[in-house]
Amino acid sequence: MCYYLLCPIESNVMIRAALTKFQNKWRNYRHRFVPWIALNLRRNEGSLRHVTKSIQDKPIHDEVVSETLLKLFGALLERDGADGKQSLKETRLRPKVVQTKSNDAREMHEEGRIAESDDLIFQSMGFCIHRRPSSVPLAGVGVFITKGWVPKGTVVAMYPGTVYEAYEPIFFQSLRNPFVFRCIDGVLVDGNDKGISKLVYKSCSRRDMLGPYRLSDFSWLTANPKNPLAIGQYVNNCNDSPANVCYQEYDVPRVFPLELHQYLPNVKYSHETQRPIRCIVLVSLRDISPGEELFSNYYTIVES
Repeated sequence: MCYYLLCPIESNVMIRAALTKFQNKWRNYRHRFVPWIALNLRRNEGSLRHVTKSIQDKPIHDEVVSETLLKLFGALLERDGADGKQSLKETRLRPKVVQTKSNDAREMHEEGRIAESDDLIFQSMGFCIHRRPSSVPLAGVGVFITKGWVPKGTVVAMYPGTVYEAYEPIFFQSLRNPFVFRCIDGVLVDGNDKGISKLVYKSCSRRDMLGPYRLSDFSWLTANPKNPLAIGQYVNNCNDSPANVCYQEYDVPRVFPLELHQYLPNVKYSHETQRPIRCIVLVSLRDISPGEELFSNYYTIVES
C-alpha cells in the first residue's frame, strides 16, 4: 500500500484555491442570503430601492406594460406566421429526399435568425438587448443594450421562469439556485434555465398546452429565445453606481389575446391556481445609451 503526503506548500496552494472559489461563489450569492441582507441593508444604500407603499413599486402603469407586450408579441406572431407559411411552401415544393445540413450551414442559418430577431425588436421597441460577459469582475453573464436608445419608463426585459405561490414546494429547485425571484406578496419566480428548474418549467409548459397551441414560451431555456426580452434573470445587481432598471410585478390580464400567450416566458407551477399568470418586467429608471449594461436593485424596501 502506498501513501502520498502533501508538502506544506502544496497544501497551502490547495487551501488558497478552495478559499478563492468559495469567496467568488459567496460574492454572487450573498445578495440573496436573507441573514446577510438583514445585516447589511444600510451599509450599501446604492443597492437598495425605497418605496413608501407596495402599490408604488410600479414605475409605469400596467396598461403601458400590456401595450408594450402586445406590440412586440404581435410582431413576433406575424414573423412566425410568415415563417410557418414559407416553410410549408418549401416543404411542398422540395423533393422528398433526406438532407443534412453542415455545421457551417446551421451556424449561418442561426446567425440569420438572430439578425432577423434584432431587426424585429429594433423596429418594435427601438433597441436591442443581448447577453454578454458582465463588465463587473466575477459577475458572470450580464445584459447589455447593444443597439438603440432606451427612454426612461420603458420595458426593457422580462424575468422568465416557473411561478410558485408562497405555499407551493420549491425546496429542491432552490438548492444552489441564484435565480429565484421573490415578489412583495411572497410569490416566487424560478428563472434558472438548468437542472431541475428547467425540467419543471418544460413539464408545466407542456401540461398547459391547448391542443397544438402553447400558452407559454420555453425557448428562453435555449441560447436564442423567441421572445428577445426573456433574459432578465441575467441582469446583475448594482453595487457602487445607481441602478438603471428596476423590477415590476405584472399580472397578465385575462383579456390578453390567447394566441400571444405563446411568447410569455412564465408558467404556473400549479394548474389549479386561480390568480392571473404573474410576470416580472424590468423597467428603465433613466435613459439608457447603447453599450450600457443593465443593473438592478436586488431588493426593495417598502416603508410604511
